[in-house]
Amino acid sequence: METNRQSFNRVFFEYRILVYNLALHYVTNAEDAEEVTQDVFVKMHQSLHKFAEQSSIKTWIYRITVNCCLDFIKHKNSKKRFFIFGRKHDDEKQYAQLPDFEHPGIILENKETAKVLFAAISELTENQKTAFILSKVEGLGNQEISQVMELSISSVESLLFRAKKTLQDKLAVKFDEYSRKK
Repeated sequence: METNRQSFNRVFFEYRILVYNLALHYVTNAEDAEEVTQDVFVKMHQSLHKFAEQSSIKTWIYRITVNCCLDFIKHKNSKKRFFIFGRKHDDEKQYAQLPDFEHPGIILENKETAKVLFAAISELTENQKTAFILSKVEGLGNQEISQVMELSISSVESLLFRAKKTLQDKLAVKFDEYSRKK
C-alpha cells in the first residue's frame, strides 16, 4: 500500500512539467511560473487526502494550477495598483514596470509576435483566458475543460468563441499598427 508521501512523490514527478508549463502560459515568466508551480504542489500536498476522486487527478491538478495562477496574477496586480495609488515601496521599480516577456519556449525572432499574442491573451476575462489556454495551448477537449472549470460544455464553447473573437479583434488592431510602423 502506498503512503501519502509516496503518493505525493508519484504525482509530483508525473505532473510537475504539466503544472510548470501551464503556469508559464499564464504568467509568461519562468521565475513566476516556478513560484506558482511550488504553490500548486504545496496546496496539493496539503489537500491530497481530501481528493475524492470525483474527477481524474489530472483534472484536479489542472483546477488547482489554474486557481493558483489566477491568484498569483491578482496578487501581483494588486501590488502594482497599490504602488500607483499608494505609498512607494522599497522595490518600486518592480511595481512601476510592466512584466517582461520571458517565455523560454519562444524562439528569439518570434518573441515580438509572441509578446503581442500573450499580451492579448492576458487581457481576456479570467474564464475566457482559462478556457482558451486549456483548449489551444494545453490541447484539452471541451469535456475536460468543463470539468476543470466546473462549467457546462455549452458555457465552455461560448467562452472559447468569445475568446477567439476578442483575440481576433485585438490582434487585428495590433498587427495593423505594427505594419504601419514598418
